[in-house]
Amino acid sequence: MKMIKRIVLLTAAIIAAVLLCLCRWIFSSDSYSYYYVQIDNSKTEKLESRKGVIDFNGGMELLYRLPAYNEAGEEREITFGTTRLLREGAFLKLSVAPVRGVVEWEEIRLEEMPKEVRDRFYMY
Repeated sequence: MKMIKRIVLLTAAIIAAVLLCLCRWIFSSDSYSYYYVQIDNSKTEKLESRKGVIDFNGGMELLYRLPAYNEAGEEREITFGTTRLLREGAFLKLSVAPVRGVVEWEEIRLEEMPKEVRDRFYMY
């Protein structure tokens, strides 16, 4: 019986440690990736609220789908929501967390971007 208790306690401790590490990885800013976008308001969608108890849109009214570039200049499409239209042509630095997606953004100048990213925007 003592052996079974030890195995159960050890298993519970391992599961708790794994969950703790996973939560830290998901919610920590250390695991953010940074992407850069230029706002194009023609690429927005109006989000409809389902009027339920849980708002799966997070209170966001608009959805942007834009080409984004990481610090190495590699492209990927990023989707994020906002409560308002953003300034047309503005450059944003997006903080993207695993699982959660875009968790914050800030407007920046083109000169503040890594060179590889600036070169991608000069192409357009």
